[in-house]
Amino acid sequence: MFFKNNYKSLLIGLCLLPGLAWGDGINQANTVWVLTSTALVLFMTIPGLSLFYAGLVRSKNVLSVLMQCFAITCLVSILWLAGVYSFIFSDGGELQKFIGGASKLFIADMAPNSQTGDIPETVFFMFQMTFAIITPALIVGAFAERMKFSAMLWFSALWLVIVYMPICHWMWGGGWLADLGAMDFAGGIVIHVNAGIAALVSALVLGNRKGFPNTAMPPHNMTMVVTGAGMLWVGWYGFNAGSALTADGRAGMAMLVTHIGAASGALTWMTIEWQRFGKPSVLGIVTGMVAGLGTITPASGFIGPFGALVIGVTAGVVCFYATQYVKRTLKIDDSLDVFPVHGVGGITGSLLTGVFAASNFGGLGLKDGVSIMQQVSVQALAIIVTIIWSGLFSYLILKLLDNWLGLRVSADEEVQGLDTSLHEETGYLDL
Repeated sequence: MFFKNNYKSLLIGLCLLPGLAWGDGINQANTVWVLTSTALVLFMTIPGLSLFYAGLVRSKNVLSVLMQCFAITCLVSILWLAGVYSFIFSDGGELQKFIGGASKLFIADMAPNSQTGDIPETVFFMFQMTFAIITPALIVGAFAERMKFSAMLWFSALWLVIVYMPICHWMWGGGWLADLGAMDFAGGIVIHVNAGIAALVSALVLGNRKGFPNTAMPPHNMTMVVTGAGMLWVGWYGFNAGSALTADGRAGMAMLVTHIGAASGALTWMTIEWQRFGKPSVLGIVTGMVAGLGTITPASGFIGPFGALVIGVTAGVVCFYATQYVKRTLKIDDSLDVFPVHGVGGITGSLLTGVFAASNFGGLGLKDGVSIMQQVSVQALAIIVTIIWSGLFSYLILKLLDNWLGLRVSADEEVQGLDTSLHEETGYLDL
């Protein structure tokens, strides 16, 4: 009788606890997971991507890259609040297929109890904001060591509104690409293809760094590079698994395939480099890891471990040779290989999503009546649209800013380094 009465008391006590999922519609487990994922994705940009990029440049430009990533984080956060979030995720009425509405400008109507699905809308707002932050930050790697800070700020702001905002709405905000059935779980198209194409255009418009390709420009601090890469790997669990917006088996599978994609991409790149150049490099293995992560991203919520292994290996091969082709054959100075790693990886992963999402390849299955070829065709259409939109408007924004502000620092400032010429600071005492 004692245990029976205490068992009943325990049940009553649990029912009286505040904030449980069945009391207010908020699923606390999902909320905690997305809160954690939000922190992980922001961790990818500052400090992860910041350190990764800063270590890859020469020592005279280390602070400039850190500054750019930090400033983009602040700038995008304010623009997201002002209206970018609204025009992606609110109801656009008759224009819904193309753009959202203005009902959530400055999120004036967002209260603590506002919900998106079964999580607070504030949490969804923050989670999606971290994706918007890292996307223009990725582009920094293409014009590192030669772009004016003022031009970088204007480019990032205009690009977020004109390029990222509509493409994100088309895919994730209920737009026309989503209606067609395009699959992009965590940003292969919205983020990696989008930023990769903008990076390629930026590198072409700005031109090569002084001395490229004849002068060697090795990373100045590989310890910093590996530290940043490790942070990216850990943060990517929030990026992909967090995109499930639930703490369930799908999030678990997304985390698993993300890890397999990263590991197989890293080992593949390392192996190719070892065979071609005689020694495996630290830079090669971490770059292969990033390629694997970027390539697995669009597929992460739709595939199983076998598909992840194939996609990761494919990423290592395709992105390695794309990097060699862009730098050595085309001699395009995409300083930190944004296009061949993120752009080519995003394209490859987005196409393979249509294959390995099929249940016969261990995926979660395509929609009823949709064949692999049909899904791959939709994926290809979404990729082509993104390439055209991002490429065209990135070019127009850059040319506008070049005529207005000038994009590039002077030759003397470039030789001196952006740390001192633009910020009057140095990253190291011996400079």
